[in-house]
Amino acid sequence: MKRDPKTLQEAILYFSDYENCREFMASVRWLDGIVRCPHCGSDRISYLENARLYKCKEDHPKQKFSLKVGTVFEDSPIPLEKWLPAVWMVCNSKNGVSSYELHRSLGVTQKSAWFMLHRIRLAMQSGSFMKIGGGGFPVEVDETYIGGKARNMHRERRIRVQKGGRNKGGKTTVVGLLERDGRVVAKVAPNRSKKVVQQIVHECVEHGSSVMTDEFVGYDGLSKAYEHEIVNHLETYVRGNVYTNGIENFWSLLKRGLNGTYVAVEPYHLFRYVDEQVFRFNNRATKDNPLDDSDRFMLAISQISGKRLTYQELTGKVGETAA
Repeated sequence: MKRDPKTLQEAILYFSDYENCREFMASVRWLDGIVRCPHCGSDRISYLENARLYKCKEDHPKQKFSLKVGTVFEDSPIPLEKWLPAVWMVCNSKNGVSSYELHRSLGVTQKSAWFMLHRIRLAMQSGSFMKIGGGGFPVEVDETYIGGKARNMHRERRIRVQKGGRNKGGKTTVVGLLERDGRVVAKVAPNRSKKVVQQIVHECVEHGSSVMTDEFVGYDGLSKAYEHEIVNHLETYVRGNVYTNGIENFWSLLKRGLNGTYVAVEPYHLFRYVDEQVFRFNNRATKDNPLDDSDRFMLAISQISGKRLTYQELTGKVGETAA
């Protein structure tokens, strides 16, 4: 890029020029700057300026391709001039961006904006996973319920969320694990049982780590694999170095976005919204991690390749045929 945007205003102005979008996407997808065919890997490529497409000179059925092929943007008629500012907005809006806000800001339909947001959330998911707690930092573990009160729901929605696996009251369980001064991991769980909660802890936390929880009985037995410390919230919220305030702060950030920005989230999609908040939290600016808006944007963009989400997959209609 000739000049990295540092603010949303600069990003909108910069990416309003398609040539800037093209150069940027090419530099992200091919670090050496040489455009290659996503189908055969050949670098014998020509650029068709009027069509805004590349053409591979090798002999195969899919010679023409756009810069969106092989990314979360694939098959989208929405131009890069709108996609790239949308990614910037989602990565850097502390409480998230609603589909209606994106619809008004970019001039796309609300339905298209909703689909765009879910594709961007897919890009924000990390492709690699490393257990937490291995660096000697304590790990706080807690669980929470997400979802509105059943008595406030329309009858049809109440039936739908109950069939979708929510517990009594129409809420879904999310288990969170926070490494002090480090990363957070959060997973949507089928329930709050001891078996489910402890399985998530064992999957995400290095054995031998210091684990801090509240008095919930579902954590009983963690001392077999961890240095398990308990703070009884019926008595106090802090006992020396033992507390779960960090993960509870993450819950407040997550719920602020879900309740204030998105308002109604189906349990089928909840994990996507959780992943979005995890991305922003893990890439927040701290004393030891001075990331800015441009850094978060570049990180998300670096993860767009090799991921695909179709509308049928998103709506659970894969395999259905028109009547």
